[in-house]
Amino acid sequence: MAVFFIRPEQVTVSIISISGPLLTHLRDSLRLTVGQTVWFGDGAGHRYRTEIIMITRQTLTARILEVHTQPPRCTPLLLLAQAVLKGEKFEWVVQKATELGIHTITPIESEQSVVRLRPERLASQVARWNRIALEAAQQSEQWAVPTITPPRSLKEVLSTLNAPTIALFLAERQEGIGLGTVPLPSDTKTTILLLIGPEGGWSKEEVLMAQRAGCTFITLGPSILRAETAAITAISILQSRLGNLGPVSPT
Repeated sequence: MAVFFIRPEQVTVSIISISGPLLTHLRDSLRLTVGQTVWFGDGAGHRYRTEIIMITRQTLTARILEVHTQPPRCTPLLLLAQAVLKGEKFEWVVQKATELGIHTITPIESEQSVVRLRPERLASQVARWNRIALEAAQQSEQWAVPTITPPRSLKEVLSTLNAPTIALFLAERQEGIGLGTVPLPSDTKTTILLLIGPEGGWSKEEVLMAQRAGCTFITLGPSILRAETAAITAISILQSRLGNLGPVSPT
């Protein structure tokens, strides 16, 4: 079963209390009953195996049977800066990137993006992306839900780069290092930022911006992949190389 996320303050010494939308989902959609086992995660490094002991219209109460602690992280954090894509493609990237363990997703409003976000709909759009990330994190049993930042321009993203960050810039028809061989950091203090463009590719100005910012240009080979395919392929390669798609470690 999925690991459902709760706030740390919902946990007492031995009891977890659930209300609101999660209660409705567990009680009415999943039809959980007293005596069943449910896993909860607090997003702060703790996971709880519980037994439901009471369900009312207002509250679900579960008794904590055991507590698991997140293993220490031994690889760099992986961040994705993805140009906003049309239709449901960006939502698909959010979902799959979450399943693959991405830490942060930054939507980029690229110069050649097909989609133009409307200011009046921005809050609801970001909220929807967060719901998709939450559901994907629960389904894939992640320890935390990725952060989804407000949309930014490429210039804004590059201006925040600092020394402990390696920025990998994926651009078609540009000279670059193969993602399977590009040097990767092995320490936990360095962050890897993966930058993926829109359907129409990065503009010449954006490519120059990335060069001036010191980005490492990477390639996925001679084929021209769709933006959403490139994002998930690149994340998968990086997570595999970092050892995050290997054998399951004990909790």
